[in-house]
Amino acid sequence: MQGPPYRPLDAQVIPRFAGIRTFMRAPHVASLRGVDAAAYGIPFDTATSYRTGPRFGPEAIRAASALLRPYHAVHAVDVVEALSIVDYGDLPVSPGDIERTYEQVEEGLEPIVDAGVFPLAMGGDHSVTLPELRVLARHHGPLALVQLDAHADTWESYFGQKYFHGTTFKRAAEEGVVDPVASVQAGIRGPVYAEDDLDVSRELGFTLVASEELRALGAEGYARLVRERVGERPVFLSFDVDFLDPAFAPGTGTPEVAGFSTAEAVAYVRALEGIQLVGCDVVEVSPPYDGPGQQTALAAANVLWELLALRALRR
Repeated sequence: MQGPPYRPLDAQVIPRFAGIRTFMRAPHVASLRGVDAAAYGIPFDTATSYRTGPRFGPEAIRAASALLRPYHAVHAVDVVEALSIVDYGDLPVSPGDIERTYEQVEEGLEPIVDAGVFPLAMGGDHSVTLPELRVLARHHGPLALVQLDAHADTWESYFGQKYFHGTTFKRAAEEGVVDPVASVQAGIRGPVYAEDDLDVSRELGFTLVASEELRALGAEGYARLVRERVGERPVFLSFDVDFLDPAFAPGTGTPEVAGFSTAEAVAYVRALEGIQLVGCDVVEVSPPYDGPGQQTALAAANVLWELLALRALRR
């Protein structure tokens, strides 16, 4: 398959025939000169609480992205013409050592953000979002978080651990890397451990939108709510693939029934046109539990493409 007409880059490009699979068949580069957006993987899943496998998520998303084409017909934007996109490869991680992994992710992401390149992460479990937020907050100040997820991830600890995929946004709020008052967590559903579990998010200041409320709002109502909260603040959008119903995304570690379809998810993301998006990730893709058509990875790749389109519209 012939690749799209990527603009020439003043960068060290590893040839396509080297056998390296990349996001959207973009060039894999070792330099960021002339780059607008960089996709990268964080293959870490030590912080999962149930089914492991998201360490293989970046590779699966890359494979599923091969069919993505450059022109977005709804937004009327050629993503590849608007943005010079590369695949920066995977950041180093240390399986079994989450704090060391956080240091490595921060060190690996810093050059991307320093260069003014839009970072587009492929997880990894949801714990990897915290070091991303740390780096971006050092450059932009506290971020508005837009989270599409079945879970709020604001527990104090999980299995006695402070850093885990269920504690990410409690830590982010405590560290001041996100502004909860400017942030929206939407799609929350499923059984919890206690009646007051979700009260933690609200007490921190997050606007929490349960799945039933989100459906009632619809895409445009959701977008209005987000814009009211985030204003002109820099936004990080984190999409946990378990936002989707397991019928559409079985390949994830903590699936929850009564979720959203891919059509609904795309509509919610597209409706966010105009927000000041400075970074994003799609996390919790677990290929060992995916279907024979790799529909979870395919959904993740398309959500990332939708997020690139949002960024392209701000150019």
